[in-house]
Order: sequence, then C-alpha cells, then structure tokens
Amino acid sequence: MRHAAIRKKLQRVDRALDKAIDAAEIPGAVVLARMQREGETLEHCSVRGLALSRPERIPMARETVFDLASLTKVLATTTAFMRLVEAGAVALDDPVAKVLPHFAEREKEAVTFRHLLTHSSGLKPLRDFHEPLAERERKSGERLLCTPAAKAWVIESICRSALVHAPGEAVVYGDLDFITLGAAVEQLVGKPLDEHCAETIYAPLGLTSMRFLPLAAPIGDAERRGIAATENCPIREKILWGEVHDPNAWTMGGVAGHAGLFASADDVLKFGQTLIDVWHGRSDAFPRARLAEFAAKQNIPPGSDWALGWDTPAAQGSSAGRYFSRNSIGHLGFTGTSIWIDLDAECVVVMLTNRIHLVAKRSKFALRAEIHDLVREAFAE
Repeated sequence: MRHAAIRKKLQRVDRALDKAIDAAEIPGAVVLARMQREGETLEHCSVRGLALSRPERIPMARETVFDLASLTKVLATTTAFMRLVEAGAVALDDPVAKVLPHFAEREKEAVTFRHLLTHSSGLKPLRDFHEPLAERERKSGERLLCTPAAKAWVIESICRSALVHAPGEAVVYGDLDFITLGAAVEQLVGKPLDEHCAETIYAPLGLTSMRFLPLAAPIGDAERRGIAATENCPIREKILWGEVHDPNAWTMGGVAGHAGLFASADDVLKFGQTLIDVWHGRSDAFPRARLAEFAAKQNIPPGSDWALGWDTPAAQGSSAGRYFSRNSIGHLGFTGTSIWIDLDAECVVVMLTNRIHLVAKRSKFALRAEIHDLVREAFAE
C-alpha cells in the first residue's frame, strides 16, 4: 500500500517536467533518484521530452548522454584533486604557485588550492578567451582555437592575471578557479585531465558513459545520436550536438577543469551513490575521512556555503529544495544539469536537462528545487 502511495506521488515529477516542456522551459529531461529507507531502496526514473528538436526530433531516453557543464568541477577536477591530496602529492593549503610557478605573478603568491576549491581565490570569475584568440587567428592566419596551443595560452593568461580581491575575502563563483585547478592536476599527474580521470575514477567505478569529448577526436554520427543537443551557437554557427557547449572549454579543445564532461544520468547517479556508500562504510572507493573533509563547509569567508569544490544547501533559496540535510553536497551545470546528494538520508537526485537547446536561456530554472521537493516528499510517504 505504501509503495502505491509513493508511486502516485512520484507522478507529480512527470507532471512538473511536462509542464516545463509545454512552457518551453526545457525540451526534455531525465530525472533519476534513489534513497535508502528502513532497509529498502526506493528508486524513481522520469524520462520526458526530446534530446534533439532540430534539425530532427530524437526522443529523450534514460541512456541519453548530456553535456554536464560545471558538474565537471566536482565529478572530474575536485575528485581528481581529492585523490592527489590523499596520496600526499599536494596539500590543500599549498600555494598554487608551488605547482604552477607562473601563477605567483602579480601578487598571487598567497592563493592556495583551498581558495580555488571554495571560489574565494580572488581570480576574475569569468573571461571570454575565444575573442582574443579569434582575433590573433584573423591577423596571423594560423589556426589557434581548439588546439593545445590555445589551452596553454588560456592557462598562461590566468597565471599572469591580477586578482580582483584578496584571497579568502569574498566568494565569487566562476570558472577560472577550476581551469587553474585542472591545469594543476595535469601538472601533478603528467597527463591530460581526461585520461587521468578515465583511468583513476571512471573505469574503476564502472562509469562507462562518463568521459570528456576532445575535439581532436570527433565522435561518429551513431554516437552523436545518443547525446542531448545544446545551444544553437552563434560563434560556431551550428547546433552543438556531441560537442562541448562551454566556450572556454571549447577554446581549450574540449578538456578543461571547469567543463567538458559528458555522461548519462545513470552514471551520475552511480557516482553519487558511491559517495553515499563511502560515507556509510560500504565502499572504499575513496577514503571516508577525506570525503568528509571535502564535503564540509569551509566558511571561507565566514558565512559561505561552499565546501571543497562542492556546494551545500543554502539556508534560503537553495536549488536542493527544502528537504536536503546539512550533510548534503551538490552542484549545478549551466546546460541544465544538477546532482544533489544527501549523505545522511542516503538520497541522490540527478536532474539532467538540455534547457539551452533552442529554448530557455531566459529561464531562472526554479524547476530544480521543485523537482527535488517532489521526490523527497514522495520518498517520505
């Protein structure tokens, strides 16, 4: 009887997604949720709408792969860095310049990796690296965009830039912190971030769809048809389909510390479930004490909700909604992706949408909190 009531309540998730599709807020979505309750596993899956609406219509499927955008920050870069800290290769309070010497220029010697992970470094949060490189291409006739030379130039530009505030003084969410962190990981391991993550994180966890898509190795049409499309890009003059959306990740060749990762909802859910299993002593995929360190609010500066790489629920207006506990971590992606993990309640909710595919840049996307609340209310039945 209780399971019938749960299923009935979960139908509200489908109705909320259908309403958002009808309102042109999203073309489609996959929502997966799992929760342990009283010794049993509760699960839910919603698949709605279209993965591609133009130039043809391809229905969304549970297996559809999404451009995860800034989920890359936690599912790739933060996790890789956490492993390196555990291995003793680097420390959270090491200066960034210890690994990337040029980073010390223009009075950045005091910036640490903890500052990068909490978005409190003082680096400018956003910068469009496409335009100066495109201008250099026009003047020189030399191909630069999407090449290793472009990636090196972006990293060097950040290393030589000035701060906009003192380290630890303020939180300004942005991408340059994680572009820098990704470059540091590559320097420490001596190989590209995508290869390192595939070998040390995704293969051991059995995450078969989770990977970067380097522009130097284009995918075939059959594989592309299993991927949700994103923006009709004015820079690239095409609908982005099987190619990273983020302009700076694209400029860098598709592999960067802040964006570029692709995966299905099932693999994102499996990643979140692994962290829960580590938290409760059922998995040794990561050291439990190190996970606890990275999941804890850093209070840098005082009052910040950021843990190390991960966000935590804000007191008001969190995308996690009303029911995720204080021991919850999550992250959002601009393309319409999110993961929230309640470590205490053993609940993961993954919401992957292609919200910027032709429709909804104007949307504030309050849909996330609504969906999270509907799932948690159903599971509490």
